[in-house]
Amino acid sequence: MAGGWARDGAVQDQIDASVEDAVKRARDNLPKGESRKQCEECDADIPEARRVAVPGVRLCIACQSERDQQQKAGGFNRRGSKDSQLR
Repeated sequence: MAGGWARDGAVQDQIDASVEDAVKRARDNLPKGESRKQCEECDADIPEARRVAVPGVRLCIACQSERDQQQKAGGFNRRGSKDSQLR
């Protein structure tokens, strides 16, 4: 049930589009090419199991975890943007 001028299913369509965008961003961030044997950041050995599991891997687990934490800090606040639309 849509409210106002929105058609039925509009909210679900917006949710689906957000999910599709997130999946596309995640896939675009996957490494490509040949896996490295040493980490780009710290020169630590990258285990064979990791190179097989993540083709094109460039970082060791420790450096990848650190990079993931830095990227997690960025982003946007959907609640804030929604609140600003209501004002």
